[in-house]
Amino acid sequence: MQEAISVSKYSNYIKQIFDAEEFLHNIKVVGEVFGVSFSRQVAYFSLKDEYASISCVCFYPQISKEIKEGDLIVVTGSPNYYSKSGKLSFNVVDIKPAGQGILFQRFIELKQELEKKGLFSKDHKIEIPKKIKRIGVITSKDGAVIKDIINVATRRNPSVDIVLFPTKVQGNGAEDEISMAIEKFDAYEKIDVIILARGGGSLEDLWAYNTEKVAYAIYDAKKPIVSAVGHETDFTIADFVADLRAPTPSAAAELLTENIQEKRVFFNQIITRVIDATQKYLFSKKSELQKNASSLNHLIENIEIASRLNLEKTILSLENSMDYFINNSSYTLGILENLIKSLSPYDILKRGYAKIEQEGKAIDKIKDLVLSSELDIYLQDGIIKATAKKVEERNEI
Repeated sequence: MQEAISVSKYSNYIKQIFDAEEFLHNIKVVGEVFGVSFSRQVAYFSLKDEYASISCVCFYPQISKEIKEGDLIVVTGSPNYYSKSGKLSFNVVDIKPAGQGILFQRFIELKQELEKKGLFSKDHKIEIPKKIKRIGVITSKDGAVIKDIINVATRRNPSVDIVLFPTKVQGNGAEDEISMAIEKFDAYEKIDVIILARGGGSLEDLWAYNTEKVAYAIYDAKKPIVSAVGHETDFTIADFVADLRAPTPSAAAELLTENIQEKRVFFNQIITRVIDATQKYLFSKKSELQKNASSLNHLIENIEIASRLNLEKTILSLENSMDYFINNSSYTLGILENLIKSLSPYDILKRGYAKIEQEGKAIDKIKDLVLSSELDIYLQDGIIKATAKKVEERNEI
């Protein structure tokens, strides 16, 4: 019986086989790119054809930065077996374009065909309703997509309802399930709008949304459909047929929900500004109001606690009342002051007239005067003591 060997010995043995095989050094491989990712300027991707795929890694960012999903390329390099992980990768040292990938070409051809048939026409687009109570979401029940949509939608508007129709989002049968879900939601009266959603992926992963069946299901729907498939840079046939395209599933939830929280914050800010402005106004007017009428203090206190919605109207009414009170009081006081001045005997004396009294009785006619009796003659600045010796009468003017 053969003796067992350690894992490390086995891995090293495999590595030596690949390193020793000259045919595998610096060879060229052609295939379609999928699953591209970058980490610290190192590119990781896979190449595939109709029957197989290989994992590739490129440590040269200057030659790998331009590759993207669906490209058909020729890579030059050597296979490398990593002993620690037991994985075989193709180390790429050169990349040359070899034309577009097969899937991408099929995508272009179908897009052109459907565009000619009018499936992308703006005239066919359905307007998204402004008031949305219930959103139907077609996606996987297990992915992060439905969680993101629910989190964003309910955070913005807790009253909105989310209804999930779980389907496959890739692989065999995905296009059939997606098409059926669209038809079911379209027939459900309580759904206002439909979101077709899934996360990002390669062109192959998103292929269910690039099929003619899904395209016609979207086109035939009577309810508005929002396509939120993949990342912002991903485009599918569903995006072009749908009534609205969202860059991500979360963005779709944001586009379809009214931000109640923002409105509440804005309303509270308005209320705060009104209160602040009112308090400042009341403070500036307080001393003036106290001088004019102490009875207004109670009214001011009532204004400060009055309803916020009627506060502006009450303040305006108070201001007008005060202006009227002050102006009317000033006018009345002016009239009384002038009247008192006109009736004052001292005001008359200032104009050169004199007042004559005899034994405490005012004398305004000759016949009332007693000759040789003492007279008191009142002038502006004093009294003259005199005696009347002779009088002369004259006709009244």
